This record gives sequence, structure tokens and C-alpha cells, in this order.
Amino acid sequence: MNWITKTFCVSLATFLAPAVLAETFVFTAIPDQDERQLTERFGKIADYLEQQLEIEVQYIPVKSYSAAVSAFRSDQVQMAWFGGLTGVQARQLVPGSQAIAQGEEDTAFKSYFIAHESAGLAPADTLTDALRGKSFTFGSKGSTSGRLMPEFYLREQFDEAPETLFSRVGFSGDHSRTIALVESGAYDVGAVNYAVWDAAVEAGELDTTVVQIIWETPAYPDYQWTIRGDADARFGDGFTQRVQQALLDMTDPDLLAAFPRSGFIPATNADYAPIEATAISIGIMDAQ
Repeated sequence: MNWITKTFCVSLATFLAPAVLAETFVFTAIPDQDERQLTERFGKIADYLEQQLEIEVQYIPVKSYSAAVSAFRSDQVQMAWFGGLTGVQARQLVPGSQAIAQGEEDTAFKSYFIAHESAGLAPADTLTDALRGKSFTFGSKGSTSGRLMPEFYLREQFDEAPETLFSRVGFSGDHSRTIALVESGAYDVGAVNYAVWDAAVEAGELDTTVVQIIWETPAYPDYQWTIRGDADARFGDGFTQRVQQALLDMTDPDLLAAFPRSGFIPATNADYAPIEATAISIGIMDAQ
């Protein structure tokens, strides 16, 4: 290589280096709580991942569960903290994508049915006919814990759609909003993520003399981190494994409390086959 060619190659590499170094790993999360809480908690996760991966990492918020799936599909984000249903939907749309980590609690997640005291509903071990004619709110239409599994168990128990069982059916958009709507009396009953409810109770953010748990679902798999199948091609061989390891190594109580989870464990796509089957069974997804 003569000096002219060598100088050109060095100059070209110098010119291209900033673009390579500026490559940013972007992630999002389903908006299961209000945006302020999400931005605060996932901003900390972005800082942690940036330190572990030694590349720029950015969290971007989205307005809805479907927007999180769309951002993943269009490569606006390369990873997302999905619920069980949105994760299945996203991986179906982006072949090769992988569920890589889940909270220790996510192997046996559950939903609470909560009711306003004026509804006159007592806690029970089963769903009863006392629910008939009440007003009911789910969370987001794409929520596993706020819609998919609660609807599945309602249909299983009553053999009818929620729209015929209840006097009025709504979709609050997120778990915090579901709690607020039931606590205010705007709806008699609602379905909510148990972790969001428990955290709100612990923080003293709701009046449990006005709103209470009346039933809880059996356990099911839920939240997980899912990464695009082309992440290694974009960020380097072994990148997916490095991201997974960084998540599994997250032990800072402050970071874990933001989810809240006690820690993260490996996850695979196969772990969420029951969620896909449930979604197909009640007509939310089509069989592939």
C-alpha cells in the first residue's frame, strides 16, 4: 500500500469513526404506569446498561402498548420491556427476536380483580355471579395482566364475553389508571397487575377501605426483555449475550425496585407459548 492510499484509508476511517461510535442502543417499555414514573425508572436502567455495555444507551417512552410493539417492529428500538402478550406479538413481527430475561416474579405473575366498596362485592376464591351487571374496566387492550388473562378467566368461568356479562366495559390504558378509576367509583370493578397494586398499597397511595381485592387469578408468565434478532449484526458478535448478562447481573436494589423485581433470570421464547395460546383462544391473535 503506497502512502497516498494509506493516508486516504486512515482519513476515511477517521471520518467514519464518529458515526460508528455514535451508534446508540435504544430501548422502550410498555406504558403500564404514568410516563413520569416510567421515564424516571428506565432512565436509571439506561445509565446502568450504558456502563455495562460501554456504548450509548437511550430509553424512549411510548404512548401505548401497541406503540411499543410498532417501535420494535420498525427498529426505532432494539429492545423492549414487554408484557407477555406484547412480547409474543413483537417477536412474531420481527423474526429471530428473542426473549432474554424476565423478573424472578414473572414466571408466576397474577392479576387482581379490585372493586369499589359501593359495588358490595366481597373477596372470594372464585368468580361469582355477583359480578353480573357491574361496570368493569380492563387496563390496556394489549396488556397481559390488565386484559388478556383477566378476560380469559372471565370467559372460562361464565362462557360469555365481558360485554354481555357487565353493564359497561372500559379500557383505562394502564394499571395506575385502573386503580384510580375503581377507587373513584367510576367503575365498580377492574383488573390490575398485582405488582402495581402492591406497590401502591405499600406507598400509601390508595384507600383500601374504599377499594379492595376481591379475586386473584392463577399464576401465568408475564413481563420480559425482548431484543431484536439483528442486534448482533448491528452492535457486534455476542452483543445479545452481553445484554442478557448485564440484565442478569443487575443487583442494585434501587434499580430492581423500579420494576419492582427481586432480580432477573434467563427467559426464552418458549416460556411464553401459554400466552400465545391464550391470545389465540380468545381471538386477540391469529394462529400462525
